[in-house]
Amino acid sequence: MQNFEFYNPTRVLFGKGMIGRLDDQLSPQARVLVLYGGSSAERSGTLAEVRAALGSRTFREFGGIEANPTYETLMKAVTMVREEGLDFLLAVGGGSVMDGTKFVAAAVPYEGEAWDILTSKGTAATKALPLGTVVTLPATGSEMNCMSVISRQSTGDKLLFSNPLVYPRFSVLDPTRTMSLPMKQVINGVVDSFVHVMEQYMTYPVDGMAQDRFSEGLLSSLVEIGPRIMAAPDDYDLRSNLMWVATLALNGLIGAGVPHDWSTHMIGHEITAKYHIDHARTLAMVFPALLKVRREEKRAKLLQYAVRVWNLTDGTEDERINAVIRKTEEFFENLGVPTRLSAYDIGAQGITDLVQQLEDHGMTHLGENGDITLDVSRQILEAAA
Repeated sequence: MQNFEFYNPTRVLFGKGMIGRLDDQLSPQARVLVLYGGSSAERSGTLAEVRAALGSRTFREFGGIEANPTYETLMKAVTMVREEGLDFLLAVGGGSVMDGTKFVAAAVPYEGEAWDILTSKGTAATKALPLGTVVTLPATGSEMNCMSVISRQSTGDKLLFSNPLVYPRFSVLDPTRTMSLPMKQVINGVVDSFVHVMEQYMTYPVDGMAQDRFSEGLLSSLVEIGPRIMAAPDDYDLRSNLMWVATLALNGLIGAGVPHDWSTHMIGHEITAKYHIDHARTLAMVFPALLKVRREEKRAKLLQYAVRVWNLTDGTEDERINAVIRKTEEFFENLGVPTRLSAYDIGAQGITDLVQQLEDHGMTHLGENGDITLDVSRQILEAAA
């Protein structure tokens, strides 16, 4: 197992009615900005619950954070916080709202061009406002990590930053708040969570026994939850399990002491930036293709994944690897999520454009060994065609 340092200060309040516990988490003197996305938070009643829980505190609201949160929109929130002297941020929504709120938290005290926070991958931020979250969409794990992905409309950039200063102080996870989501968004959450686990698991063995078993348990849970939640969308226990699995998939625990490969995310970000395709759906295109191209580098873990998650024990090693890659593709496809670029009319020129974007953003040596060059990224995209 590799050396690691694990730190996660986020308090989780999980279950029905937990939004009412906001009152316990905030100082009576807190001046709060509530950030959210579209009208769904209002229609579902979540915002009404949040307002009631905030009570007599001073609070303002900032809506309109996009599905891929933009620098341009978030800087308006930064201005609002500065002008009104607000001192606590509360994200009400899914990963995009939480990611956006983390950026606002880091940008408010930042002196200089706030985009530096993104281009420095977070190291430029030395202060941040405290924040909390109320989760309405289980997918990204942003409620219990210190990462954020932000887009800039004017340049077409989509960049990630990470900084321990933007860990949420607390996160409220009430599965009932997800009941009104369109099924497409719920399934996106299943796929996003699945790939989050795989990017910390599907590398090479380092004898991280607990990490591997935790990861395989999460993957097996998602394989079970996906089709069942489509058949029983109002099942509270399924919603609860999806919400908690999504959080555990990216709160740092399963990734401690093991190598990571985030190339699927980096390539997927470029697809979203150019074509505005849902983040999770870009992952479903890229990840199986990556397994095909990198099968030799990932051979040992592919064979382990085949037997422990999919119970594939028959045939030669190569036959088992072929079978488990097919199983992964079929899992996504059976959830109604395409695994081919052609499903979105992305052809040869589109692949060339995406490779150029990777080069422009410095994504020239991705993967657990830094050997996914631009040529390899092109091979992955071509395998996804």
